[in-house]
Amino acid sequence: IGPRPGGLCAFPVFDGCGGLDECTNGHLMCAGCFIHLLADARLKEEQATCPNCRCEISKSLCCRNLAVEKAVSELPSECGFCVRQFPRSLLERHQKEECQDRVTQCKYKRIGCPWQGPYHELTVHEAECTHPAKTGNELMEILDEMDQSHKKEMQLYNSIFSLLSFEKIGYTEVQFRPYRTDDFITRLYYETPRFTVLNQTWVLKARVNDSERNPNLSCKRTLSFQLILKSKISSPMECSFLLLKGPYDDVKINPVIYHFVFTNENNETEYVPLPIIDSVECNKLLAAKNINLRLFIFQIQK
Repeated sequence: IGPRPGGLCAFPVFDGCGGLDECTNGHLMCAGCFIHLLADARLKEEQATCPNCRCEISKSLCCRNLAVEKAVSELPSECGFCVRQFPRSLLERHQKEECQDRVTQCKYKRIGCPWQGPYHELTVHEAECTHPAKTGNELMEILDEMDQSHKKEMQLYNSIFSLLSFEKIGYTEVQFRPYRTDDFITRLYYETPRFTVLNQTWVLKARVNDSERNPNLSCKRTLSFQLILKSKISSPMECSFLLLKGPYDDVKINPVIYHFVFTNENNETEYVPLPIIDSVECNKLLAAKNINLRLFIFQIQK
């Protein structure tokens, strides 16, 4: 197994991605690099190829090699905290529960203690921690800051529960399909077929990294989308909308509610972020044949 070009891991599975895929000639790729290769190919409008032999790779052409995965799980791997060697199959448990050098937090974190340190120093720190001795006024300031963070989270969920009480609610499964622009240097974008929600016809569009010139050269990848009303309406239509993962997908999306007033003259929202949690999740979506999500639209009545 040779080194991987383009910043991919030099040895499969040791980057923590989980799983080993192999091309038709038997060359191995960790799951994370495999998805990265498929996403890069999508962005460049090329056929994804094996980094070693350049044969074509895809989710249908490649398969997991369970025998090698089993063998690799028994190889020694280094703990990132204590630098001792453990079989890879035991490493996760060691780092989470057993390592004396693993990073841990003070039990008084709930009242504002910021200490983080190795587990073997925890008992000494907690015995000397000054936070339990703080006055009520001092603790109130700390708790107020924590309450503000919790309040923002609760506002989001309260807003969603409030929207669910609206009279006019519609939702549908949407499928973003990949297309290329007509520019000299084409760019990837996504568009759904037309669909009907709340007796109106709509379309969703999406783009990568806000249509930057070469998103395949960027490690940080994002998707943004816009909602377009295709029907003609007799009066302004005020709506809230959000995208969530579909029923058969495992993409991690943080719910965000967007708001817009649609008219015949102003029937397209601005591009707004698709709130996937990180670039790894974005690569998973780009590597897929299509992107399947669920759209909710709530019509606000005057």
